[in-house]
Amino acid sequence: MKPLYCTQGHANPSGNRFCSQCGEQLTLPANQGIELGLKLGDRYRIVRELGYGSFGRTYLAEDLNRFNEPCVLKEFAPQVQSAQFIQKAAELFEREAGILYKLQHPQIPKFRELFRVQQEERERLFLVQDFVEGQTYRALLETRQFQGLRFTEAEVTQLLRQILPVLAYIHSLGVIHRDISPDNLMSRSTDGLPVLIDFGAVKQVAVTVASQFAASPTAIATRLGKIGYAPQEQMQGGVVYPNSDLYALGATVLTLLTGKEPQQFIDPHTQTWNWRQQVNLSPTLGSILDKMLQPIPSDRYHNASQVLQALAPQPVHLTSSPPPPPLPEPQTKATLAVAPAQIIPNPESASTPTAETTSASATTYSSLYWLKTILLGLVLIIGAGGFGWWAGNLWIKSKIQQPPHQEDFPTPVILPNEDSEPPPSTKFSAEEQQRKQLLRQRRTNLGIDYDFYIELVNEEFGQKYPEQQGKQLGTSPEDAKLRKEWDEIAANFLTRIEQIELSVAARQQLGSYSATDRDRWKTRANSLRISSRALYDLADVRFFRQFPEQRDKDFLNQPIGQVWQGTVADTLKALKDGNGLERIIFEPEATGQQISGILKPGQGKVFIAELTQGQTMEVKLSANEKVLFSIYSPSGQTKLLEDSRDRSWSGELPESGFYEFVVVSEGSQPSDYQLDLTVENGASIENY
Repeated sequence: MKPLYCTQGHANPSGNRFCSQCGEQLTLPANQGIELGLKLGDRYRIVRELGYGSFGRTYLAEDLNRFNEPCVLKEFAPQVQSAQFIQKAAELFEREAGILYKLQHPQIPKFRELFRVQQEERERLFLVQDFVEGQTYRALLETRQFQGLRFTEAEVTQLLRQILPVLAYIHSLGVIHRDISPDNLMSRSTDGLPVLIDFGAVKQVAVTVASQFAASPTAIATRLGKIGYAPQEQMQGGVVYPNSDLYALGATVLTLLTGKEPQQFIDPHTQTWNWRQQVNLSPTLGSILDKMLQPIPSDRYHNASQVLQALAPQPVHLTSSPPPPPLPEPQTKATLAVAPAQIIPNPESASTPTAETTSASATTYSSLYWLKTILLGLVLIIGAGGFGWWAGNLWIKSKIQQPPHQEDFPTPVILPNEDSEPPPSTKFSAEEQQRKQLLRQRRTNLGIDYDFYIELVNEEFGQKYPEQQGKQLGTSPEDAKLRKEWDEIAANFLTRIEQIELSVAARQQLGSYSATDRDRWKTRANSLRISSRALYDLADVRFFRQFPEQRDKDFLNQPIGQVWQGTVADTLKALKDGNGLERIIFEPEATGQQISGILKPGQGKVFIAELTQGQTMEVKLSANEKVLFSIYSPSGQTKLLEDSRDRSWSGELPESGFYEFVVVSEGSQPSDYQLDLTVENGASIENY
C-alpha cells in the first residue's frame, strides 16, 4: 500500500486518518496527482503536493543529483490534453521559460529547467525552480492580526527598500511580475529578505496555450492579477506596464499596514484610494503610496528607481538631470509577460514615434540603466557574500544546536488563487461580471473552497427565498435581481469571515472539519489542563460577535458550523502558544491572588488553578456587564458559574484538580477586568 504523507513530510500507513507523529489530519492524494515518493526523470523524488490550480499541480521534491536538495516542481496539466497540445505547450514554455531562466537574482527563486516525462501512459510537463524556506507576508500578517498587531511604517519602508531593486532588475529585462501581493512575497527564513515568487508570466504562458485549444474563447480567463492589487489597465484591458507592478506593491504595503484588503479602500467609481482614515503615516511615505496607486499609469512613478529615490531623496541638479524615461510598451493579453523589453512613448502622448526614435531612446536608456545596475550589483555581491557567509554559518549552527520541533499546527503553504469556479457568464452585464469577479477574487484571496462557499451562501439564500430551494438561478435578465441578492449575501459572508480573522490554515479547511477533529481538539485541550467547555467559550464569543444570528441555533452540522469549527481550531492553537491561557500561582503562605487585564471585543481568557477538595474558595470579578464569567470544576459535574453576569462565588470546593475561570467580552469596546481569588486551608504552588 502507498504511504500517506502529512504536510510536514511524515510517512504514515495508508489506513491512518491522522499523522502518527504530529497529529495532522491526513487526506488521500488526488487520483490525477503524482504518487508521493515517486522518482521522476531519474532525478526528482516527490516529497509532497504543495497545491494545485486550473493549470496543474505544484510539488515539493528532492533533487537527487544535488544531494537531495529541496526544489519545487510545477506541472503544466490543464484539462485540455492532446499530443498537439502538449507539443505546443512545450514549445512556448521552452521559449518563454528560457527568459525566466536568465533571471539571476538572490531574491528570486531560480528557474532550473523544463523537462518532460512519460508517466502512466501520458506525457507530463514540469518546470523546476528553487524551493524557498520561509513564510509569505500574508501568513506573517495573519499571525500579527491574531495578536492584534499589524506591520509598522518602519517595517514596510524596509520592505520597499529591499524589494524595489528586485523589480528594477526584472523590469530591465522586460519581465513584469503581474501578480504582486502579500501571497507572492516571502520572508526567507535564512536572512529575512523578501523573495518574489509565483511570477504571473508562467501563468500567462499557460493561459495563452490553453486558450488556443479551448472549446470556447470565453472558457479560459485571459487576464491575470488579483482584484484590488492589479490596476485597472491590467484587469480591464489586459495591459501591463512596469509601474503596474508598482501599483500592486503599493496595494500590498497598505494591506500590511492596515490588515485590510484593497477593495475596502478603493472608490469603485473613481478608482481612487481612501486609506488615510485607516492608518497614520509620515508625509513622505503617504505621498509615495498615493503616487504608486494612481489609477492612470502616466501619473505613477515610471520605474522602481524613482520610488527608491523618493524614499531616500538625493540632491537633484536640474541642469544635468535627464527627463524621466517614457513608459515601456504595454503588454496586452496577446503578448506574454516575458516579452523582450521595448521602450515606447508615455501613454498620455497622442503622437506615435518612428521605429528609429524608439530604438535610439531604448538604446540610450538601456545603456545608462545597465551601467548603474552593474555598479550596484558589484557592491551588493561583495556585501552579500560576506553577510551570506556569516548568516549561513549562524543558520547551520542553529540547526545543529536546536532539536527538530514537531508542530501540531504546521504553518500552511499559501497556494495560487486558482480553482474550479467557472468565469461569469458572458450573458451577464459588464457590471454583474465585474461584481462576480470581485467576489471570486475575495474568496480565493481568503483561500476558501468554492464548493463550501456555494453551500454556505445557498443555505442563507434558501432561507430567505424558500421558493428557490433546489433550483438553479438562470442567466436570463429575469433572474438578475435574485443573482444580485445572492451576491450580496456572499459578499456579507466574505466580509464577516474576513473580520473574524481566521488563519490561512483554518480558512483552507472550511468544508472539511468533522466530529473526528472535535474529538482531537478536546484531547489537545485536556493536555493543556483545560476543558472543551472553556475552549468553546473563547471560540463562541469570537464567532457570535460576527454571526450573532446563529446564537441558540443548532448550526453545528450546517455549512456555517464549519466557520465555528475553524474558530475553535484557531483558538486552540492560540492557547497552545500561550495566548489567552494563564495559570494562577499562589506565593508560599499566601491565600489570595489578584489578576487584572483588558479584553478586546470578542476576546476571552482562561485562568486555571490546581485546588483541593474541601478548600474554601471566594472569587470576585470586577468588570462591566458585557463580560461573561464562568467557573468550571475539574470534572464538570458541578456547575459553579456558566456564561454568567454574576460577579462572585464562594463555597467549599467539591473536588480536587484544575479549576477554570473564564472571562469573555461581548462588548464593542475594550473591557477592563479584575479577578480576586482567595483560597483558604492551603493552595497549590506548583509552577505551570
